[in-house]
Order: sequence, then structure tokens, then C-alpha cells
Amino acid sequence: MSTFGYRKRVFLASISTGHTSYILTEVESSRGGESKWGHCMLTIADCRRRIQLEFFLGTVQARRESLRTINLLIKQLEQFRSALRAEAGLIEQFEAKEATKPRKSNKASKRKAVPNGRPNERSHAE
Repeated sequence: MSTFGYRKRVFLASISTGHTSYILTEVESSRGGESKWGHCMLTIADCRRRIQLEFFLGTVQARRESLRTINLLIKQLEQFRSALRAEAGLIEQFEAKEATKPRKSNKASKRKAVPNGRPNERSHAE
């Protein structure tokens, strides 16, 4: 029976959405360094897909590589967050600017349509 030194699942979307996306992080206890063959896994899942990344700690080289990998992932996620934040801000600025623009009237929209989809010329002449 394995004992986890750290195990946590966090849902990525609020409960009101009904989405089941989550991150599951598991680091099996080495029992004070005695066991180096433990389970260390990062699982990222959305509603249909799941990826699992293993972080092996059994050798000196594997420990270095696992720590390098998680540091790289964190760095990339931080940069991704910054890019998302910047794009979200640009979209909000654009939407705010569009909301303050006066709407243009469209002459074609004033024409009445008939069942065949063509404008009714008589109603245009009125």
C-alpha cells in the first residue's frame, strides 16, 4: 500500500459549469529517502482527454531531469498566462471601443422581406 507525501486534485472550472477538467498531482512518500521507486505523477485532464507526466526520482540523473522538467513547465505556464492576460486585455479594450461607437444604419435592413427572400420593392418605395 502506497502512502503519498503529497496528493491533490483541483478542478479547473467552477462547479456551476459542470465541466470535469482537473489537475491531479501525486508524489509518493520515499519514507524518509528509503524508497526511490515511488510514484510521482502529474495528470492534466479536460472533459475528454487526459495526459499524465511521470517524474521519476530513482537515479541522480532522473531526479535532475524531473526537476528540470517541472521547472520548465512552470516557466512555460507563467509565460502562457502572461500572453493570455495580454490578449484578454486587448479583446476587452476592443469590445469597449466598439460599444461606444454609434451604430450605422443599414438601408437594406429597412426593406421588408417577402417569402422568397427578395426585398419587396413596393415597400422600399413607400
